[in-house]
Amino acid sequence: MTARPVKHALKEMTVAEFRDRLSPDTVVLLPFGSHEEQGPHAPMGDYMLAEAIALKAAELSGALAAPCVPFGYAEFFRGFPGGVQLRAQTFCAVVEDVVGAFLDHRIERLLILNGHSTNSSLIDQVLRKIRRERGVAVASLDLWRAIPDDLWRAIHGGNAPRARGHGADPITSVGLYLHPQLMRPDLMRPSAPATAFGLPGASCAGARFEGVQVNLPLDAHEVNADGMLGGDASLASAEAGRAIFEHLTGLCARLASHLRDCDPRQPQASPTPQAAS
Repeated sequence: MTARPVKHALKEMTVAEFRDRLSPDTVVLLPFGSHEEQGPHAPMGDYMLAEAIALKAAELSGALAAPCVPFGYAEFFRGFPGGVQLRAQTFCAVVEDVVGAFLDHRIERLLILNGHSTNSSLIDQVLRKIRRERGVAVASLDLWRAIPDDLWRAIHGGNAPRARGHGADPITSVGLYLHPQLMRPDLMRPSAPATAFGLPGASCAGARFEGVQVNLPLDAHEVNADGMLGGDASLASAEAGRAIFEHLTGLCARLASHLRDCDPRQPQASPTPQAAS
């Protein structure tokens, strides 16, 4: 009889299979992403990338990957059709319900892999609330902020500052690596400088005045009609995407393995290696 392949994606497991895989040190990865514009050349479903990273990290570490939550908090992208943005209170409720679905069954070694940076502050709020109420410290990692400067330099050299930005890298390169058939390289273009109230350096966060940041509630389409909010997508490549993907999946796998030996209710305690299951 042919042995069944080991499953790491929760969406592919039967409830019996999941139950059989559970142990006190089971680690479950919870990917979150967004469905938003990524410039004219990349699919709006950037959550596909977070899901792929989570699944590969689960395979490398022996963890399990939950289905990716595809919608995030992206208020400033509402001006572009096709995106799906959750209100802040809705997103917070989703995070709490997703985490709670595992905590209700005493599955406490959880790691959120956040593939949309704007989700970050709301995830932090919810996880602090959960710790106060349930006593469990749930870790989270912002994927696109977890790329070190030395990797950026290794990939892009002196062009690293020009390559980074919404609509450019890292999303474009990782998309070219994972889903080349969905990309539109013919539509790649660099971002253009924007102003607000006549002030330079406009972004969704605001603009610059005498060298300091002035916070403004700007929408993405007001900054750039193509949604290119920084960076030059033409500098992206599948090779760069592979390097970023391998770095992030390795990092997430190592973190998941580390958390396996940690007590979510005692974050001050040192890790204790678990006995083999």
